[in-house]
Amino acid sequence: MNTLIRKAPALGVYLRLGRVSNLPTVWTNVLAGTVLGGGGAAAFQPRTALVMAAISAFYLAGMYLNDAFDRAIDARERPSRPIPAGEISAAAVFCTGFALLALGLFGLALCGAAPVLSGCALAACILLYDVWHKGNPASPLVMGVCRALVYLAAGAAAAAPQQLPGAALAAAGLAVLAHVAGLTYAAKQESLDRMERLWPLAVLAIAPLAYAPAALDMAAAAMLLVLLVADVLAVRLLRRRAARGDVGRAVAQLIAAISLLDGLILAAAGAPLPLLAACVTAYGATRLLQRVIPGT
Repeated sequence: MNTLIRKAPALGVYLRLGRVSNLPTVWTNVLAGTVLGGGGAAAFQPRTALVMAAISAFYLAGMYLNDAFDRAIDARERPSRPIPAGEISAAAVFCTGFALLALGLFGLALCGAAPVLSGCALAACILLYDVWHKGNPASPLVMGVCRALVYLAAGAAAAAPQQLPGAALAAAGLAVLAHVAGLTYAAKQESLDRMERLWPLAVLAIAPLAYAPAALDMAAAAMLLVLLVADVLAVRLLRRRAARGDVGRAVAQLIAAISLLDGLILAAAGAPLPLLAACVTAYGATRLLQRVIPGT
C-alpha cells in the first residue's frame, strides 16, 4: 500500500509568505513610536526589543493570513504564490498566522495594559484587512491604521503609567497612515500591473508637507529630501509602467521608504543622529532584502 508523504515546506516558503524583507520598516516604526512616547535617547531598552519582537509577530501574522484568506483569488491571479503552487497547505498558513497573532498579543501584554489594548486593536484591523480587502475601497485606510497602531503600541509601551499619547505621536501616526494608505492603493493594482488612477497617490505628499516646517533643521531637511527622492522615483515607475513589474517595484520602494518617513519624524522630534542613521540603514537593508525575498 502506497503512503503519500507530504514534504515539510522549505524555510524559503515561510520567508516569502511573511514578506520578511520588509521587517526593518516595522522596527523603525517601533523605534520612532518609542521615542515619541517618551523613550527618548534610551530607545534601545530591553522593553523596546520586546515590542519590536511582538510587532514583528503581528506583521508576519498579517502577511500569512493575507495569503491564507486570498488563496482562491491567488489561484487565479497569482498562481505562483506558495499556497496555490502547492508548496504549503492553507491550514498550515492559517495556524501559523493565528499563532503569531497570539504571540504578538502576549508580548505586548508583558509591557502593560495600554500596549496590549493597542495590540488588540491592531489584531482586529489586521483581520479586517485580510478578510475584507478585495473589493473594499476603504482597505488602504485600514492598512494605514494598522501602521499607525504600531506607533501607538510602541508609544504606550514607552510612556509613563497613566500618560496619554501626545500630539507628536498622534501626528506621526497620521503621517504613516497616509503614506501606507497610498502605497496600499498602488499595491492593489499590482496583479493587474497597471494603475487605473494616480490621483489617490496624492496622500503620499501629506507626510512631507506636514513635516516641511521641521526642515529648517539640517538633519530634518536631509531626511525630508531623501524621503521625497524615494517617493518621486516610485511614483515615476507607476506613471511610466514601461516594463512589466513596474507597479510591484514601485510598491516595494514605497514600503522601504516607510523607514525614511520614520527618520523624518525622529529628526523633527530632535532625535540623535544615530537613530536617524538607523532609519536610513533600515531603508537600505529593506531594499537589499527585497532583491532576495519579494516584498509584495
